[in-house]
Amino acid sequence: MIFLIRTNGVKFYVNPELIQTVEATPDTVVTLISNKKFIVKDSPQEIAERFIEYRRKTLAPFISKTSEE
Repeated sequence: MIFLIRTNGVKFYVNPELIQTVEATPDTVVTLISNKKFIVKDSPQEIAERFIEYRRKTLAPFISKTSEE
């Protein structure tokens, strides 16, 4: 899960695997694969960085096993 911050300052968590698009319009709009949309304070770059970190953490056990073989 990664955290996002709503425009009212409330932090919430979302499964980043469910994110379909992130766009700045100028507010950042996150659209999930279910077509549910959230307007958040976070920039698209911040969300992308959190997603990348999430993927690093979730794939790390598999990558370390492959490099040991």
